[in-house]
Amino acid sequence: MIRRLRYNEIDFVKYSRCLEKSEQKKYSATKDFLDTTSEKQWEILVYNDYEAVMPVPFVKKYGIKIVHNPKLCQQLGIFSPKDDVQLNEAFLHFLEKNYLIRAYPLNDCNQLQTKLRLKKNFLLYPDSYEKVYARYSPKRKRKLRLDDEVVKNSEIKTISYEEAKLFIENNMIGLSKENDLPDFMRIFEASYHLNYLKFSAFFYYHKIINIIATYSDCNMVALLGTFNDKDYVKISGASVLIDTVIRETIETHIFDFEGGELPNIEEFFRGFRPELKPYAIIENSKKDLLKKFGYFLISGKLL
Repeated sequence: MIRRLRYNEIDFVKYSRCLEKSEQKKYSATKDFLDTTSEKQWEILVYNDYEAVMPVPFVKKYGIKIVHNPKLCQQLGIFSPKDDVQLNEAFLHFLEKNYLIRAYPLNDCNQLQTKLRLKKNFLLYPDSYEKVYARYSPKRKRKLRLDDEVVKNSEIKTISYEEAKLFIENNMIGLSKENDLPDFMRIFEASYHLNYLKFSAFFYYHKIINIIATYSDCNMVALLGTFNDKDYVKISGASVLIDTVIRETIETHIFDFEGGELPNIEEFFRGFRPELKPYAIIENSKKDLLKKFGYFLISGKLL
């Protein structure tokens, strides 16, 4: 039986145990990550006595609860000891029947009969660094061979959130600085102080020209952000930073590139020769949400 539990009803010991033993384990479904990204606005669907779970984050608009994945939270879905199509379909049916859904991502292990839109993601699986590097594209290997002058006048350092903050704010592309940037910085700061997030910086002549933010948990290292000074793109500092983290972690951790939908980003990621691991997403337009809201209002099903 599938039932819904609000945040204050969740047994987090059982929830964490289910996640840890699941075939689909993802850092993005952990309590700490969801507490940080959604500001504790999430609940779960649970099968029997935590035999399977499905975290459900939401936002509230005019007092109405709408399911929406938080910023920087790429994949959620169903977590169980063995991925089961019929069980996944049962969770999906319960979710769609009882919630208003704007956007809800499943995970790359969830098998479904229902046809949903797929989004791209790329992963590198644990292996020796030598074997991983050998598979890099010729172009990526060339980018990693820095000129002698650059090598002589550059260094890579792990820096604090406070040291990274201004550079990230000045070099974050594609976001509304008024609406989105404060949320991203809040998540970065909280995750850093919980010791999950690391900032790696490429210095050139003692000046930061590239930063990457990586989140480590559940035997995964996820690339949550790449920030570049556009005046120094030819130096390929971002490639060097990512390669450095891969070299340090790939023998024991999955490296998650966290995306690949944009053509230029996909091309960049593919240079490291990762595996394409698509995941399904439930999406509804604002118009469809209004229609469903009317139905829920009449039927009394609004949770």
